Order: sequence, then C-alpha cells, then structure tokens
Amino acid sequence: MPENQNIEYKQSWHNDYLKWVCGFANASGGKIYIGKDDSGKVTGLDNFKSLMDLLPNKIRDLLGVVCEVNLKKSGKYHYIEIVVLPYSVPVSLRGRYYYRSGSTKIEFTGTALNEFLLKKAGKTWDDVIEEGATLADIDETSLKKYLITAEKSGRLPDTTGLSTKEILEKLRLLDNDKLKRAAIILFGKDPNKFYPNIIVKIGRFGVDDADLRFQEVEEGNLVELLQEVPAQLNHKFLTKHIDFEGMLRIEKGEYPVAALREMLLNAMVHRSYMGSMIQLRVYENKLSIWNEGSLPEGIEVEDLKQHHVSRPRNPIIADACFKAGYIDAWGRGTLKIINSCKDAGLPEPEIIEFNGGLLVTIFKDRHSTEQLNKIGLSKRQIKAVEYVKENGKIANKEYQDKFKVSRMTATRDLKELVEKKILKSSETKGAGSYYEF
Repeated sequence: MPENQNIEYKQSWHNDYLKWVCGFANASGGKIYIGKDDSGKVTGLDNFKSLMDLLPNKIRDLLGVVCEVNLKKSGKYHYIEIVVLPYSVPVSLRGRYYYRSGSTKIEFTGTALNEFLLKKAGKTWDDVIEEGATLADIDETSLKKYLITAEKSGRLPDTTGLSTKEILEKLRLLDNDKLKRAAIILFGKDPNKFYPNIIVKIGRFGVDDADLRFQEVEEGNLVELLQEVPAQLNHKFLTKHIDFEGMLRIEKGEYPVAALREMLLNAMVHRSYMGSMIQLRVYENKLSIWNEGSLPEGIEVEDLKQHHVSRPRNPIIADACFKAGYIDAWGRGTLKIINSCKDAGLPEPEIIEFNGGLLVTIFKDRHSTEQLNKIGLSKRQIKAVEYVKENGKIANKEYQDKFKVSRMTATRDLKELVEKKILKSSETKGAGSYYEF
C-alpha cells in the first residue's frame, strides 16, 4: 500500500519523525511504519527491541499522547507499527504544532496556528469575544442599512422595536453581553482600531503588475465596504459604470454585476481577518480579487466550479450575511461568478490558490491575447485576431500578404479560428472575409 493521508513509511527511526506523530494526532490519525521503504516494502530493523522500549516513552514524554506501538514480522524481517489516534486537543512537540495534510507534514505558524487552536477549542475566529469592545463601538447607521436589506430578504425575524443589543443578540453577535469579533467586522465604527488590514486596496494596472497607474484604499465595516468599494470602482476604475443594485443584470462587454458583487462578498466573508488586506486589481482586460486564507480542508479549487458544500471560515459573519440576503448558504458563490460570466459571453473565470489565499480573476475580453494564448493559438493567429479587432475583418488574401504565408496555410489558420469560434466567415466564395465571432 502506498503512502497516503494516513500512512507513512520510514526505513529507520529518527527523532525528527516525532513531528509525523504530532501531525497525525492533530489531523485524523494514522499509522507510521518503521522498517519499510517508500513503496511499503519491508526492509527490516536491527534495533527493533530497543525501539520497542524507547518509542512509547518518548512519544508520551515529548508529545503528551499515548500511541499503540506494535512489533510486526514479515518473513525474517521485523518492523514496527505506530498507531496514532486523532486528538480533540492540540498536540505540540517542543512548543511547535504539526499537521498531516494529504501526504505531507506542515507546521502551523502565525494566522494558521491561531485558526487551528481555535478550531480545536470548538471556536472560529469570528466567534471569539472582543474584550476591548462595547456597544459604543457599533455604528448605528450601518446596522440600520443592514436591517433594511435583511427585511427585503425575509430571512431575519422581525426586529421592530428591538434595541441594538437585542438585535445583536438575535444575530448571535453577543456573548454574555460582550461583543464578538463578528460584530466589529459587520458593524464596527472603526474595525481597524481592533484588527489590522480591514481594508480593500484597489489598484489600476496597465500591461502588467509592475505598471501601477493609480490606487485607492477603502476601509470600514463589511456593510460600508459593500457600498464603498463598488462606488469607488464606478467612480475611478471601470470604463463603463455598473448598477450594482441590479445584481441580476448582465452587462454585455463589461464585467457582470453578479460576478463582481459575489467576488467581493466571498472575499470579505471567507477571508482570514488576521491576514493581509483584500486586494482588488483592475487591468485593461481583466479584474481580479485576492483574499488571504486557504480553502477548507477537503475542498480543492476544482470543487468550487461545481456543486460543493458550504464550509465558511467565519460562520457567524456568513450567517449574518445570509440573513441580509447578501449570500446563499449553499456554497453557490463561485458558481454564480462562473455562470454570470458565461451568460455575458465572457471567458470562464480563473480561480487559483495564490500566496496563501484565493485569487479570482474575471476577463472582459474573451479574445484578449492572454485568453488566445490559453487556447493554444499560434502567434500568427493571435496577431490576425488583433488585426480583425482593429480593422473589423480580414480576407484570406490579406492574411497571406500580412504574414507571408501560402493560401493553403492561410486557409488552414482561418478555418481553425472559425472552428474555435474566434472568427466567423462571411461564407462568400472567392473574396470572403472573416469577422470577430
């Protein structure tokens, strides 16, 4: 049996392998075999007797856990099986925390460590009480705007006549009369007073990431950012203004409203709030948004392109956004982005894990050089498409003259562009032309 999520093979024992024991204990458990090569073939141990005495005590003393250590035999060779059970409490080795992910061992540090410790305690970051906050830190205007939206959604029980405190309790944003972190993120007067980088940085770029033309920074609570970021995009960054109130409207030739709004919401709801700021980049032919925070365990990027279970990083914030009608609770956010671009006749968005976070990119022009490169067109064909975009059409004879190729080559190139639905033919014999599809 090959190595996998729950199995590790080692030919001999080294104390560094205690990290693997720690990683299994912090994940879903597993087995470590000492005396087997990477393929699982038994190579045997000469010191199996001393290891049988050493390993149980070393694991208990250094990790504080008890593992089953079994002596096994295959033919004339002895090997050892260490059975590690999953632990509900965090397990550390000399103050460091390790975790088994796939077939690799990772060490938790920084924000990832904080989230891991909270998870083991049955909490999430947004569910923790913010000791330094009081009701005076809640922005009443933001709360009123939220309630108006929530009333339209019909997902929040009637709040008529309730005090601010009672409304926050209904939204599960209070614990023993103390504000949770989620309350500050959603309705705080100044979230950055408590947490760094509650910010959306917007940049306008030219040909590449080195060509920054100008930038703006928006900060505030989630309700404010949902209004201010789209307004800033319309004011300074988008060529064609978009009505962000009409979420289901499709802008032909521009970015779909539903895609932009969903990208922003996903970034704010699912981001790691102890990490870096949200970064929104606007280019000539594409727009991307990045938020820090890896995908939940068990979910891959490809899963986001189809039906998948909703597992929010910040469930208290997500629930409040659901009650306001901002988001669904069914894991459909990325599907909305993909489908709205498809409905608008735009290329499929790109969703990738990047620099410890998620980067989502939508494209304005399905015939941009970047997109044409992706589908495998030759440089000559790409230049031909650019020529058509600039001049409106191209004839077979023009293609031959411009690129110094034979009629047969020109016909083959143009036929491929038609088959890929990049160009369309006038279907006129002899002097026919080709136009952008």
